[in-house]
Amino acid sequence: MSPGDGTEEKMERQILVVGGGAAGMMAACAAAEAGAAVTLLERNEKLGKKIYITGKGRCNVTNDCTLEEFLREVPHNPRFLYSALSAFTPQDMMAFLEANGCPVTVQRGRRVFPASEKASDVTRALARAMERGGVRVRLNARVSALLLEENGAVCTGARLESGETLRADAVILCTGGLSAPLTGSTGDGYRLAEASGHLVHPGIASLTAVETAESWTTELQGLSLKNVVLTLTRGKKTLYQEQGELLFTHFGISGPLTLEMSCHLPESFEDCALALNLKPALTPEQLDARLQRELAAAPRRHLSSVMPALLPARLAAMFPALCGLDGETVCAQVTRPQRQRLAEGLQRLPITIRRRRPIAEAVVTRGGVDVRAVSAATMASRTVAGLYFAGELLDVDAHTGGYNLQIAFATGRLAGRSAAER
Repeated sequence: MSPGDGTEEKMERQILVVGGGAAGMMAACAAAEAGAAVTLLERNEKLGKKIYITGKGRCNVTNDCTLEEFLREVPHNPRFLYSALSAFTPQDMMAFLEANGCPVTVQRGRRVFPASEKASDVTRALARAMERGGVRVRLNARVSALLLEENGAVCTGARLESGETLRADAVILCTGGLSAPLTGSTGDGYRLAEASGHLVHPGIASLTAVETAESWTTELQGLSLKNVVLTLTRGKKTLYQEQGELLFTHFGISGPLTLEMSCHLPESFEDCALALNLKPALTPEQLDARLQRELAAAPRRHLSSVMPALLPARLAAMFPALCGLDGETVCAQVTRPQRQRLAEGLQRLPITIRRRRPIAEAVVTRGGVDVRAVSAATMASRTVAGLYFAGELLDVDAHTGGYNLQIAFATGRLAGRSAAER
């Protein structure tokens, strides 16, 4: 090729991906597939540390559902994800894993796991795809600052804690939130985003257990209730109501219902109320008839002795007191108002939230980079050219069931491809 002959050599775009988790590894794969020269910077000594602990090491990698079904599982900013999830669906993620040596299986609730049920196989599949794309991985490389030029309007690279400066055509931030800090999620991305002028909503625990004010919940530590309904209200508005499994703990309540409810819990919840329906399959009339039968069948016994016919033994023993009744009351002497108080307690047992558990224990973080300043079509910053965001760093979070990991993969893939093709 001769100078001045009218042809130019096409230079590879240089892409820096900051963070080697689910979003970062997928962003690196996508950018490399699109022809970019990619360097992934991971602060830890290995990739995918948070992936290793998801699903208790089994890694619920996605959910085999439709786009519309998926978005219904995203309480915060679901419309922002429409483009990313349309471009890379759960089924695309399943195919990606299969193509990279990680067979998958669909289990109850359409939750998708690696067939081996080993999270390490998911990380290996992503690493395999990065290696095939020629991605350069640098471990123990923590970014301390972004390189910003033109009064902060253009991102041209990153600076490491070591002082080394790395230039790039684009930088993709995939540093996660604040949950599971031992995996490296300590808010690095928040600080980098704020330094570039982006609004970052404070990170709070989501998909988390909660501490309760009542002592009876802690006395039931270890008891699991199935097919109960948990309702969260704020004033007259119902914020959440679902049926499922709830677990009592040494600090309050946990289990699938509690974790999902926490996604809908406002930042300030002083005016919120929780109620537990222990008998959701019965109408109030059916429950009253059931109580009358139980009491009539044992007229000389104490009230507390007949409650195990309706509840697990440990809960049954304390239940009359929870309704403001004396468990030593003889069944034949239970009045109609007292019976109504039992029925009310069985179908609307109040629980008072004291606080969320520490964010370090949460599954994901709610909060992060305000999505109004991010293009939903590309994951690019609307204010800083050459800067992209993906994964948990964004102010988007979802219920359990593989949805949060799929969000990380889909936004990471869109960011990587967009950065490479810009």
